[in-house]
Amino acid sequence: MSAFIILFLLILLLVIRVPVAFALGGLGVALLVYFPLPLMGVPQRLYGTMDSFELLAVPMFLLMSNVLLKAKVGKDLFGAVQSWIGHWPGGLGVATVLSCGIFSAVSGSSVATAATIGTVAIPEMSKRGYPKHFIYGLLAAGGTLGILIPPSIPLIIYGIISETSISKLFLAGIGPGLFLVTVFIAYSMIYAKFNKDYQSIEKASWSERYSATLKAIPTVLIATSVIGSIYMGIATPSESAGLGFVISLIVTFSMGRMNWTMLKEAVYTSAKTTIMIFIIIAGAKIFSYSITLYQIPQEVSSLLINNISNVTLFIGAIGLVLLFIGFFLESLSMLLIMVPVLFPAILERGIEPIWFGLFFVILIETALITPPVGMNLFIIQAISNAKISEIVRGVWPFAVIMLLTAVLLWFWQDLALYIPRNF
Repeated sequence: MSAFIILFLLILLLVIRVPVAFALGGLGVALLVYFPLPLMGVPQRLYGTMDSFELLAVPMFLLMSNVLLKAKVGKDLFGAVQSWIGHWPGGLGVATVLSCGIFSAVSGSSVATAATIGTVAIPEMSKRGYPKHFIYGLLAAGGTLGILIPPSIPLIIYGIISETSISKLFLAGIGPGLFLVTVFIAYSMIYAKFNKDYQSIEKASWSERYSATLKAIPTVLIATSVIGSIYMGIATPSESAGLGFVISLIVTFSMGRMNWTMLKEAVYTSAKTTIMIFIIIAGAKIFSYSITLYQIPQEVSSLLINNISNVTLFIGAIGLVLLFIGFFLESLSMLLIMVPVLFPAILERGIEPIWFGLFFVILIETALITPPVGMNLFIIQAISNAKISEIVRGVWPFAVIMLLTAVLLWFWQDLALYIPRNF
């Protein structure tokens, strides 16, 4: 059975709204039955999904981010950043981007970042004359930093699928993450300068800065503990996630921001998301197992290698394919479906797997803010009650910035690879 028929069947299942996990797993089993191949691999793949130490980082990071979300620490973080730079041209926009970047270094989740900072930033920026569509676009794009700036759940899953060092992937995410933060800040300042409705705010006093910074120190402490423990070699990503969760509990309970009812809600939300992720991964494992037996990855690799000899054109073709698929698949599904298919061709071409992981994640970021299934669009809609069309109007410049960053990453690979090669 050709790769095109299998891809058509998968797209058909997704179009008729079969849940992604069951579309992947069901099609995988059907392929094994059709040509009869051993079904013993199905339960082995299902068990193997759960039997992974690296995947422990996913529920731990989700627990940490949901605890911080319930405790509303984003308000303190935004207030501290705003007190220092809010008086700059476009200061609140800059504060929003920096807050998203810092919170990303704690949560590892795009959704948590957009929701946490969005609830605080939207009313503040609206009062200062920022157009609604710009606010929504900035927050939707800023939220995507949650899956690029380490720790990152998609990078963890990519590392597991490709058997690539997760710690090195995290190190590689720093350069592109800081670059996007810088470009978003520059765009926000330029936009505010030419926006006639923009209203600046007064410079905060030193006492106000001290008070606001004091409230944000616990969040910075959590981020430092999580990231520092990984980069210093003290803990694995899974262990650092557990450490971050414990510290977030201690901090939020000691601040009086957390109680047992809120903790129960955070655990319940995290459990639902974890189960969803693990079921999708299980379905993807079965699908990957079946297409490997059908030699689909080898077929796709041969097709790409035999028809595209230039490596730059090869990467460009992959980028276009991923952009197209991103219009229809959410980020995790995109990662789990495409990496097993494309990875053999990547290795055959001698392309650095760590670099490709960051290239892939930037394209996933773009998919998060492009309709019709851009998850961050719906998150911003949920917290703002805005129309999707208004959010899309504000987000497209940031989508272009991300695409240009992906192009830059190809021509300047050290943007991602310099830190993991030297540290």
